[in-house]
Amino acid sequence: MTRIHLLSPQLANQIAAGEVVERPASVVKELLENSLDAGARKIDVDIENGGIKLIRLRDDGFGIDKEDLALALSRHATSKILQLQDLEAVASLGFRGEALASISSVARLALTSRTAEQDAAWQVRAEGRDMEAVLSPAAHPQGTTVEVRDLFFNTPARRKFLKTEQTEFRHLEEVIKRLALSRFDVAFNLQHNGRRVQQLRPVDGEQARERRLASLLGAAFIDQAVHLDVSAEASGLRLWGWIGLPTYSRSQADQQYFFVNGRIIRDKVVTHAVRQAYADVLFSGRHPAFVLYLELDPALVDVNVHPTKHEVRFRESRLVHDFIFRTLHRVIADLRPKSAVVDESAAPAVEGPGADGLALRPSVGSAGGGGGFSQGRMPLYQSAPGSGGYTGSAVREQIAAYAGLHEPASPLMRPQQPAMPQAGAEQAPPLGYAIAQLHGVYVLAQNEAGLVLVDMHAAHERIVYERMKTAWDEDKMRSQPLLVPVSISVSEREADLAEERPELFERLGFKIERMGADTLTVREVPVSLAKADAAQLVRDVLADLVVFGSSQRIEQSINELLATMACHGAVRANRQLSITEMNALLRDMEATERSGQCNHGRPTWTQLSMAELDKLFMRGQ
Repeated sequence: MTRIHLLSPQLANQIAAGEVVERPASVVKELLENSLDAGARKIDVDIENGGIKLIRLRDDGFGIDKEDLALALSRHATSKILQLQDLEAVASLGFRGEALASISSVARLALTSRTAEQDAAWQVRAEGRDMEAVLSPAAHPQGTTVEVRDLFFNTPARRKFLKTEQTEFRHLEEVIKRLALSRFDVAFNLQHNGRRVQQLRPVDGEQARERRLASLLGAAFIDQAVHLDVSAEASGLRLWGWIGLPTYSRSQADQQYFFVNGRIIRDKVVTHAVRQAYADVLFSGRHPAFVLYLELDPALVDVNVHPTKHEVRFRESRLVHDFIFRTLHRVIADLRPKSAVVDESAAPAVEGPGADGLALRPSVGSAGGGGGFSQGRMPLYQSAPGSGGYTGSAVREQIAAYAGLHEPASPLMRPQQPAMPQAGAEQAPPLGYAIAQLHGVYVLAQNEAGLVLVDMHAAHERIVYERMKTAWDEDKMRSQPLLVPVSISVSEREADLAEERPELFERLGFKIERMGADTLTVREVPVSLAKADAAQLVRDVLADLVVFGSSQRIEQSINELLATMACHGAVRANRQLSITEMNALLRDMEATERSGQCNHGRPTWTQLSMAELDKLFMRGQ
């Protein structure tokens, strides 16, 4: 007997199903992608028993011709690619031609369809040992209905791995949520055990899209999110969507949705770029929330990496990484009080241009700011000149007096000149004007919206940190020789990278020489990192270069050192401040990048609107 033999069609399809069909949610994903590729504008999904008993999906797409119905259930049968060149620039969600064949091998499948050119609809069924397709006439409007019953009925071992009905339905609902986020122009209706669960109408325009986001992710996400839309004409990249404020962080990475040309993906290059952008503002152990869409030439991304098509490979991964990082880093840096304070009792927030032409959506809710100031000797409760109010020109003299309170000992600690309100100005700055200090910890201020509370230590810590980083960047990375050079054993590939890109390490303050096939020698290090583990830093940088094409390891280490210095140099709690000093702090907060959080990711300020205060005291009820 021969030891090598061909697998039967059914066994081959069931093996393929092990890669494609993990649970009912996998079936729904494949069927939904087929419907979207077929031009559907309305998709109805009917589920029973979490999808284990029944999955019925109906769309209004192009439909399938009678002659193609039986072939559609064959393995590697597809209408989306014809030749190898098509695979190099796939624009559709599906293309492998495995889904229907795999599903029909582990469930009872019926496919009913009708095209616009046909006078009648036809249905094809496939089940049994030989999986022979049986064709018969049917009644159906233009479009397609796929009915999948008794999932894993013929593979009981796999059925045992399914979870409870509620768990399977949650996975299935998440799949529909992801595709509803990818296609705002399509209506999605979901029904489970006869009960309507989700009904999403097609939407157009940013406000309508945000309403869909709110229905899928919760109103809190969109209230605490910033909209962005940035294009790089030279590289043909566009990044748009919504990112959550750092103060709206999550304990889990459960609200992270990234789409590449409409396909949701999980990619380590993207994940690393986003994490780096939030690195300086996120509390330890927290995760950012975002819904982002990257658009690029399909030829620049390989989607044929994994059977489930969740993973992709960028042909220019370093370009994509840097574009995502720079874009998000700039948007987060520009989140200052002026773009976050909104009066809830006033008209709805409107779009406004941010730095670099970014369209920043103001957010309602808690935000933050940071400020820097020097310590004076003025009394805490100094009355405001004039009428005693804290708007317009009433505190100009106090703010101007701030500059002469105390000469900073270090130029790094010198505050920026506070913004001077114009004489007769009626509108207060975003954070308003200080009115008191609470227990030597919090600054209380009044602005157009209501009450502002500031953690003065956290705010000062951020402003000092940002100024230290600016001063460091201007002074560049100074190096110092090591008395005893450090020898590092690395892989040959890492040694090649170090030899090919010496300018990168020199810019970071390192001088590295290759001493052998897998040996590097560190001769100079940055002055500020003289006591750090130079070998480990170099290894980390090389690891990042291998995986992502770039690295911010050195900058991170220096920033950690500066953050510690800023924390120790910031004003401490229980330090009594004058009204002038508090107002200077507020002005500095409005001019500081990443002012929503301190160096450890904690919020630095929050806003209570008049409506919220009235609700606390039941006014008007």
